[in-house]
This record gives sequence, C-alpha cells and structure tokens, in this order.
Amino acid sequence: MPSTSANDLTFETLYSEPSIIGTRPIGSSWSADGQQLAFLWNDAGHTYRDIFVHDRASGDTTRRTRLGDGQVSGEQQGIVELAWLKSGAIAFVLNGRLYLSAADGTVQPLALEHGAIRDLTTGPTGDTLAFVSGTSLCVLAPAEESLPRIVHAGSRFVGVESYQWSADGSQLLFVEADDTNTRKIEIAYDARSEAHKDRFTRAFPGDLLTRRRIGLVGSSGGETQWFDRPDAEDAIWGYGLSTDGATVFVSSSGLSIKTHTIFTYDVASGTREVFYSAHDPLKIRPDWQVAFAPDGEGLIVLTDADGFNHLHRLRTAGGALEPLTSGPWEIETFAVDSDNAQLYFTANAAHPAERHVYRVALAGGEVTRLTTAAGIHVPTYSPDFSAMADLFSDDMTPAELYLQQLKADAAPQRLTHSPLPAFAERDWAEVRYVEFTSSVDGATLMARVSLPPGFTADGTAPMIVGSVYSDGLLNQWGGRAAHPSWGIDQYLAARGFVVVSPEIRGSFGRGREWNRAMLNSYGTQDIEDIADCVTTLTDLGYADKARVGLWGSSYGGLMTLMSLFKKPGFYAAGFAGAPATNVWHAYPEQGWIMGLTEGEDFIDRYAAQSALFHSAGLQDKLMIMHGTKDEVVLYADTMALVEKLIAQGKMFELVTLPGTGHGWSRQDLTLTRFTYGKLAAFFEAALKA
Repeated sequence: MPSTSANDLTFETLYSEPSIIGTRPIGSSWSADGQQLAFLWNDAGHTYRDIFVHDRASGDTTRRTRLGDGQVSGEQQGIVELAWLKSGAIAFVLNGRLYLSAADGTVQPLALEHGAIRDLTTGPTGDTLAFVSGTSLCVLAPAEESLPRIVHAGSRFVGVESYQWSADGSQLLFVEADDTNTRKIEIAYDARSEAHKDRFTRAFPGDLLTRRRIGLVGSSGGETQWFDRPDAEDAIWGYGLSTDGATVFVSSSGLSIKTHTIFTYDVASGTREVFYSAHDPLKIRPDWQVAFAPDGEGLIVLTDADGFNHLHRLRTAGGALEPLTSGPWEIETFAVDSDNAQLYFTANAAHPAERHVYRVALAGGEVTRLTTAAGIHVPTYSPDFSAMADLFSDDMTPAELYLQQLKADAAPQRLTHSPLPAFAERDWAEVRYVEFTSSVDGATLMARVSLPPGFTADGTAPMIVGSVYSDGLLNQWGGRAAHPSWGIDQYLAARGFVVVSPEIRGSFGRGREWNRAMLNSYGTQDIEDIADCVTTLTDLGYADKARVGLWGSSYGGLMTLMSLFKKPGFYAAGFAGAPATNVWHAYPEQGWIMGLTEGEDFIDRYAAQSALFHSAGLQDKLMIMHGTKDEVVLYADTMALVEKLIAQGKMFELVTLPGTGHGWSRQDLTLTRFTYGKLAAFFEAALKA
C-alpha cells in the first residue's frame, strides 16, 4: 500500500545513491544490421553507467561491461558514449579515454595518448571510428592500427566543434570554431580553503563572436577543403554532405536569427549558391532543421514559414517551399528514411505537453502516429527504420527504454526497469493540465499542476510556481529536466503545496504568432503569462492567492526577480537561483529576444529587460542563491544587485555557494540536498506562517 505520510519524504530519500527513481538509460546505439541495441544504464539505480545490449532475435537484454561493479557511491558517471563496430565490438568513452569492449565483454584501452574524447561515432564501413580529442578530429581503425590519425588538428582556441561522415566513409565534414578573438574572462573565488582564478571564453553582447567554418577532409587525412560563408560569425544550425558527395549545404543565420539562409556548395568547384533565404523581423526561435532529400532532388526543410514548424520540400534554389505537413501543432525534429522515401518526426500534435513519433511519405499526404502512450517519446531509429529505441517518460513514470516496431499499433517492449521497489510504495503527486488565457493578447496557454495527496480545490492551499522557464510544459517525470527539480517538486507537494509549471511565451509548440509577443520583452510578457496562470488557478480554488511563491534559476531567476520587483504584493515570496539580472552580460545569442546592441533605443531596451534597474519595487520576501564560479550568469551581477538592494533599504536573504557553477543543484547530491533544503525551508516559513 503506498505511503501517504508527508513527513517521511525527505531529501535523503529523494536525492541519494542509489536513486529511488533509478538511473536514466542513455546513449542508445544500433548495430549496423539493426539486430542489436546497446545503451548505457545502471540497473541498481547508481550513477555509474555500464553498457547493456538487447538482442532482437532472442529478446534478451544482457549487461556487456561490469566496470561499475563496486562503484556504489561517489556519483561517478561511468561510460558516457558508445559506438558499434561491425565485428560486434563496442568502442566507448570512460573518463575522457577510449576503450574497446569485445563481444565476450573483455575490455582493452585504445588511443592511450588521447584524452578529452567526445563525439564518438562509427564510419559507414563499420570498421573505423571517428572522435574529437580535445580540439582535434581523429580517425582510428582498431583492427588495423594502434594510433589514431589526426585528420584535422586543433589548437587552444581553434578546434572541431562537430562533424559527420560522408556516405561512403571516405571523408568527414566538420565545423571548426575559432575563439581566438572571443572575449576571455577570469573568475576569482575561494573554495576548499584555497583562492582560485579560472579562465573562460565568454562573449557579451556587442563583442566579437566565435567564427565558424565548414571543412571537408579525407578520413585518411590530407588537405582540408573549406566552404566559407559571407560572415563567419553567423550561426550554423545544420550542415550536410549529399550521398554522392557532390554538394554541401549549410543552414545559417545572423546573430539575431531574423534571416535564415541555406547555402549550397558544389564540392568540385567550391561555388556557393543561396538555395533558400527568408526574413522574419519578429523571429525569436531558431527551430530550423535541414536535410538532403533522399531522391537527390533538393532539400527537406523544417521551418515555420506557414506559421508553425512543419516539413517542406525545396526542390530547387530559390524555389517555392512545398508543405509536407501542416496544422496548428509543431514538429520538433525529423529523420529521413532514404530507402523507403519516408520521413519520421516527433511532434506535439496530440497535446501541447506531449511528443509522439509520426511518419509521413516524402511526397506528403497522410500522417501516421506510431506511439500511443501519452507522454514524451525520444526515438533512436534502427538503420533500416524497422524499429526504434524509445526513451519514454510521463508525469508519473521516470524514463524507461522501450523497443518498438515502426508500424502502426505496434506494442512496445520494455527493456529497462529503473526505479527502486520503494518508488512504487509511495503516493507521488497527481499531475493535471489547466488552460489559462493571456490578459495581454488573449492567447491560450497551459499549466502543469502537481497536487498534494488528497487535494481539494477549496482555495486554502499554498502554491509555488516554478521552476519557471521556457519549454517547461512537458508530460514527463519531473517536467522540465534541466535541474533535478523532480525531487523538490515531490517534496513540496507532499507537504501540502500545489506546484505549478506554467507555459510562457518563447516556448516550443504553439507557433510563430503565439511567440512574437516575447520580442524585446524579457521580464515583461513572460511575467504576465506567469501572473495570468496564478490568477486563473487561484480563481479556480487551487490555492490561496495570499500564499503564492515563485522560483526559478538563470532566466527563471530573471523572471522571479522581475515578478517581485514589478508586481509587488502579487507574490508572497520569491526564490531566485543564479538570476540573470543584467542583460548586458547575457550571452550574445539572447539577442534573439532582447535585441542586439544597435539602434538608438538599445540602452533603454536593455535597461527595461534587466532586473538590476527595477529593484526599487521589492516589498516581498526574497532569497537569492548563487555560485561564485558561475561563468554563465556572473556572481558579480548578483553582487551589483545586492549592493543596490542594500542602498535601497530592502530586506532579503543571500545564499552563496563557494566554487559552484551555474548548475548549482546538479554539482553533487550533498549540494542538491542543501540547496533544495534551503528553498523548501524558505517557502515553508514564507507561505505557511
């Protein structure tokens, strides 16, 4: 019988090793024949992941490596990447080093002189590996050579960012990122009884940016062929080499993302052509994805040209987009099944908070939904698209891995059972979805609401809104998963709080017009969306409007501070983690929304979107938490706000985390328990007194 006692749910229960919710299976990878699926997991709930292999013919799932035996604490991550070889061996990355697991499970090191290895893949021939070591691109054929070939060498500030194989395995197409002229900053802090000074590459608005270019090099090495764009500081959103190796495409945009351009290059001559270009002065999300059409006629383009992110066929340069899908819903990502002329994609057509897998013919037409369970499906397709590994989760179920045939009405086969037995013995929060309407423009939004056991909507419960952020409406365990906030949500719900994650503008899935209100509107449109959510829920009796708290981190911290500063008395309390208080120190990419450092209005525009300049309105309870090693949102910005609040005679609490970076709740479980414990105690005192 599940437990119903709130007081026995502790942070030690929620955030310990082994984890009560188990270990998330990651890294799914198919063998070349599509008959075996490898993935990284720990079947005992510990953090150290080993390799597991599922065989489709026998239906058996076995553990391939046992490097995690005895690793029952210390939060070691274990194996982080893997790649199949046609021999049946599996290469993998552990602690930045490369190893090989033979079919019998024995392990041997590869490329001992190379460290900081990432992005491990197998070439199309199945006997060659590619990976990035530090900043260099390397290739290794384990059966033939003991030392990797460095096919493109990097340096301290110039290196390979990503790459992909050519169809025949003879070449590698890659992105080189050059940070030579990008700003370098130093962050000084004290931690572990020592003074530290760390250096980071970190641009601010108006700075010189990372310069990127596309290169093509032989998998045996040799001279690199470069494909330059008019402005190397423009972003690269995708790139690819045609199956015949004759053409390269690069999907690109300027910093503001208002103009999307797809360049194509003739490999033989190096000639560049603008294949597609579109300008949208109000664009705020770069959700583009591009691929070569499998029949060799042009490109498949995911874009919101029709108002929602949908698939289009673009046959010729400068031609018209031919819609392949349509409707008031959006596609998140897609894959091309070339042999069968079909496209597979994930989308929110069934519900704004869900992601299902669908299929459509290359010619367009009827769309077939392939997944049925309500929740979030993350597919990894087999090479022949006969099946997929489906990482699935919903509001009541931590992520599990399933195998499903890629045909309508196919029953998924569960491969993992992650949560500990204690998970099933507890009453977890019930989750509901509640629509609300914007008071600004009448747009429809939705909130994910977690309810305490035995909840009754009588208007008496305290409510906590958070963690607030964009893209937070997800029907999966814990909702938005950037922080391990599933545990604090469950802890608060068990103690009688209604916990709410509101949809806000700037999020995926509702279309171009729905999002446009966010342009130049940090701390304005977003906090109105949150307030409209609170008003709707309190009017429906979900909570006492006098006992509502708000919290978020990073951009969520900005929204928390702006809400308290600009709406005094609306919330009883706010908790701001690593709050982005000053958009002059944001990443330049935030210019998508806040605008660039240009135009006569930019100083006023930046001040309007920076919490630092609105602090005079604070009258409610506030706690700020920030790590001193944070290079994403500077601790110095919190100090500037603290000085201002003191000068204004404002009362607040500050929690400093020595030597902690931006992910203050993820550094280790001890810190997770402490930080969420402070958050919970703050709201207990502020909302239950």
